[in-house]
Amino acid sequence: MAVNKVLLVDDDPGIIEVLKLYFEKEGYQVSTCMQGDRAIGAFTQFKPDIVLLDLMLPGMDGNDICREIRKTSDTPIIMLTARTDTLDKIIGLELGADDYVPKPFEPKEVLARVKAVLRRTEKRDNNSAPEADAGKPDDIITYPGFSVDKIRYVVTVDGNEIYMPPKELELLFFLASNPNRVFTREQLLENVWGYDFYGESRTVDVHIKRIREKIENPDREQNWCIKTVWSKGYKFETR
Repeated sequence: MAVNKVLLVDDDPGIIEVLKLYFEKEGYQVSTCMQGDRAIGAFTQFKPDIVLLDLMLPGMDGNDICREIRKTSDTPIIMLTARTDTLDKIIGLELGADDYVPKPFEPKEVLARVKAVLRRTEKRDNNSAPEADAGKPDDIITYPGFSVDKIRYVVTVDGNEIYMPPKELELLFFLASNPNRVFTREQLLENVWGYDFYGESRTVDVHIKRIREKIENPDREQNWCIKTVWSKGYKFETR
């Protein structure tokens, strides 16, 4: 069985030491970096399965690092931060972070979140492999001018393929698979992120906003859209 690789980026030597020891004891391979401006190089060289990324770093902050990683990779990122401002969390999620762990934290909580994210990633990768469920019609949702292919992880709008991180695509696929049905944020978290997700309902709002920006065109009539149902949640509406 392959050993999961964790890149730990934090400028606190105490956190580096504790988490490194803890993860290595659990069988993970760990690489560490304490300078923000060296994090991208460390990521490229180490090729981790997941990144634990501090928000406040010397040289380059965590949000900028997350943004750079997301330009080329869907590797899961969990932010480690002493900040409790909701805006900071929203910014990180919009940039592509998968989860947040506020400081101070217990190492086993960080481990639990890492395991949860890696389980989701493994399931995603298995579902998107060419040999997995090849040709299964339930994995492709099609509407006029729009399709979501969960086999190849591709979204197509008006003939154009649109890049979408895995969690955005999975959320869109779930809504499009249940047209005109309203789901609360909690139901979407349960069905798309799973019971072991540690985030908050605001996570859904951020992902919906990003999806809308990519698929909805106000300049042309579309027979489908993601609609907000006030005080309830969201639905994929077809006309």
